[in-house]
Amino acid sequence: MNVVVIAAPHSGSGKTTVTLGIMAALRRRGVVVAPFKVGPDFIDPGYHRLICGRPSVNLDGWICSGTFVRETFAHHAAGAEIAVVEGVMGLFDGMGGLSEEGSTSQTAKLLGAPVVLVVDARGQARSAAALVAGFAGFDPGVTVAGVIFNNVGSERHAALLREAVATGCPGVAVVGCIPRDEKLHIPSRHLGLLTAEENPLPAEFIEHLADTAERHLELDFLLRPHPQPLSPGERVAEGRVRGTREGDVRIAVARDAAFCFVYEDNLRLLAAAGAECVPFSPLADSALPSGIGGLYLPGGYPELFADTLAANNAMREAIRAAVEDGMPVYAECGGFIYLSRGIRGQDLTPLVGIFPVTARMLPRRRALGYREIGTVAASILGPAGTVARGHEFHYSEMEEMPAEVARLYRVSRQGKELGYEGYRYRNCLASYVHLHFGSNPAVAAHFVASCREYKGE
Repeated sequence: MNVVVIAAPHSGSGKTTVTLGIMAALRRRGVVVAPFKVGPDFIDPGYHRLICGRPSVNLDGWICSGTFVRETFAHHAAGAEIAVVEGVMGLFDGMGGLSEEGSTSQTAKLLGAPVVLVVDARGQARSAAALVAGFAGFDPGVTVAGVIFNNVGSERHAALLREAVATGCPGVAVVGCIPRDEKLHIPSRHLGLLTAEENPLPAEFIEHLADTAERHLELDFLLRPHPQPLSPGERVAEGRVRGTREGDVRIAVARDAAFCFVYEDNLRLLAAAGAECVPFSPLADSALPSGIGGLYLPGGYPELFADTLAANNAMREAIRAAVEDGMPVYAECGGFIYLSRGIRGQDLTPLVGIFPVTARMLPRRRALGYREIGTVAASILGPAGTVARGHEFHYSEMEEMPAEVARLYRVSRQGKELGYEGYRYRNCLASYVHLHFGSNPAVAAHFVASCREYKGE
């Protein structure tokens, strides 16, 4: 199996569009593609899944250990002919100016994978080769094997770029030159692209992506064999908690256009601990799935569907009754908003009402960045002192939570204390932080055990 990392000098270079074009063209050839995304992003993986027909998995070297990154890559890439890994931000951008943690370059080194750099060539010719040479020589542990120039103005422009790279950095192959094309634009909003659930990409758009990649890229270069340092059977050796039973407790997981931000590895680790993850829709369903022992409300955009969520009184009542009955419930970001009294605009749009606060949307981003949490008491996620990592990214804010509502998380960012969060009512835990269970697989096992105990009772 081949693996290639699609990276860029900076955000906005077009790497998502190029990545989707490569995936679409390879799929049309009949190639089995395993998609991956560096970093904690949820939106790009949704488009990967749409194109490739299989889940796209996040790889993050700060949130998870290098061992886990390699293990989950091997697990999810099994059976594919090529793994295409889309990078995040610029190739070397991660935790800061002195660390590669969380960067695309770190993931490429963990996987032993070559990098193809997507460079926006608008307004550049020979200077673009200097940029490529700088990236190729910055870290000897990273192999920049090729470059794709995007937004190329003409055939003459493409020829200049090829000549410059051939003389300035002959060790880097020009994989292709993609002309400027407004038809390749994907709609976006403040958090990035529209989600695949909202904007499912019409068949003609996907065909245009594939046509563009076939016409302008050397796809055979990507399919060329590269040394593969991972065995498909490689498994994490540190901290893995395995369930002794498979599928012996059902956990309902909200999965629809309002709740579409969930790490695939969270679901995999829940299943490994003995859970059957059962999808349901707070938008469309009138009842929770039968026989469940727990509930997982992931993030998404509930504010875009607030009226529909509010109108579904039967589901709101079902979730409220489950919480009051003591069912283990884990909610993050959008799921947290759903459990509040509602979203405040000109009027209040009522939601489930477990937590006695309202949310409101802001014109500017309220929070962005990695988070580490340590629990201050025993909970559905494990004993006091449980540590896990994730990220926070939202444009909403909550009212001040009343003091009588318990805080479970002590939150930090790069060693800086941010205060207490993670609000708990009975066995319901809600937070703005998206936790990645791969940062501490015991969290998934403890949540499943809590659901099993509740079901037994």
